[in-house]
Amino acid sequence: MDVWFVVSNAIVLASIYGTLAIGISITWSSLGLVNLSYGFVFAFAGYGAWLVAQHVSPWGPAVLVAGILAGALAGTIVCALAFIPIHDKPNFTVRGLIATLAINLIGTQSLLWWFGPRSKSLPEIFGNWKVHLGGIVLTADKIGNVLTSIIMLVAVLKWMQSSRRGLEIRAMMMNPHAASIVGIGVRRTGFYVMAITGGLAGLASVLLSQTYYIAPFGGLTPMIKGVSIALCGGLGSVRGAVIAAILLGLNEALTTVLIGGRYVLITQFLFIIAILLIRPRGIAGILDRAREA
Repeated sequence: MDVWFVVSNAIVLASIYGTLAIGISITWSSLGLVNLSYGFVFAFAGYGAWLVAQHVSPWGPAVLVAGILAGALAGTIVCALAFIPIHDKPNFTVRGLIATLAINLIGTQSLLWWFGPRSKSLPEIFGNWKVHLGGIVLTADKIGNVLTSIIMLVAVLKWMQSSRRGLEIRAMMMNPHAASIVGIGVRRTGFYVMAITGGLAGLASVLLSQTYYIAPFGGLTPMIKGVSIALCGGLGSVRGAVIAAILLGLNEALTTVLIGGRYVLITQFLFIIAILLIRPRGIAGILDRAREA
């Protein structure tokens, strides 16, 4: 077994799926919404990037930005349909879960009707160059995926720490009730949160399209993996999502090499069950306990 090949694949998968998981965690901690519409957002962003590549420019950065903006647009649509009408209603958590799941089903069927079942492919975003480090070969897509994910996440977290809107989102994540008392608008903040997390899903869509094709239901598996990572890390914890993304990325890479890619979801859920049996609050529970001490 090529250890460096497994490690490099694990890092790439962790960086892509981690962006989805962090978006899910931010949405839950700030809005109290378990967003199950990421399959639709993911596919919508992929098709948005594909349309730009076909009709505007196949230039990599343009396609990448188009995917992020399309994901942000899809996120605001989900916010308008699933969060704004019901955020102050009883049983919001369950209603929101059902509403976002319905949007996911309707949205993916609409994409199937509009674009057809044939898969689409995006141009190479980062080129086809390679870097040789001893016996390790790092391709352009692997290096580009990791660096782009890190830059995007750092930019989002930095914006949340320094800007007024970002501080409002952080206040919502810490205590939504107190944030609303001091005048932070829940609806306005909801649009910001859903646009940002939708943009993260759009980024993941474009990056993953360097390996897989774009299809109406192509976002289902990434959504399952993103939710799984968020649950494993502890919903609401960005740091827990990062740790869980690394662990589950390593699990997927090892499973693919040792027994085959078709067993990835099986081993992934067994791994998650084992973690939740030991730490019911997820990995973040360990960090929260240490911080409280």
